Amino acid sequence: MPPPSSSSHKYHVFLSFRGEDTRKTFTDHLYSNLVQAGVNTFRDDEELRKGTEIRSELIQAIEDSIVIFSKNYASSSWCLDELLKILECREQHGQLVIPIFYDVNPSEVRRQTGTFDKALSKHKKRFGKEKVARWKAAVKEAANLSGRDLQNEDGYSNFLKLDF
Repeated sequence: MPPPSSSSHKYHVFLSFRGEDTRKTFTDHLYSNLVQAGVNTFRDDEELRKGTEIRSELIQAIEDSIVIFSKNYASSSWCLDELLKILECREQHGQLVIPIFYDVNPSEVRRQTGTFDKALSKHKKRFGKEKVARWKAAVKEAANLSGRDLQNEDGYSNFLKLDF
């Protein structure tokens, strides 16, 4: 994923991830590798603060997105709202979205079983059926895109060795 030669985007890549699952492991390594390769990468733990909204200007300033699905991704309403915005930008601006399945089976994400089913069911009580239906559709859409399955340490170690 080389940086574009001429772009009006502030960031080349937006990383969407569940911090407690991947921040200190895979996401930090991926972020470092992307930055070292000259890819201007946005990760929300640096630049968005809790309680702030995902502004459309920010999303439009981002060229492409990497969604790191992990076991607890769907337990975060923040991650699910990010995903809605990411897919909205994909539809409106043709942005590339790459799903990575980190230590979670892609079929569990696509079919929304296991931890995904539990988290989404729990969200119904707080956010209502309509909002959860939108999140479910977004998870399914993103999970069906061409991506990477990194269910074990060898998988993500080899992925991080790729030349960006």
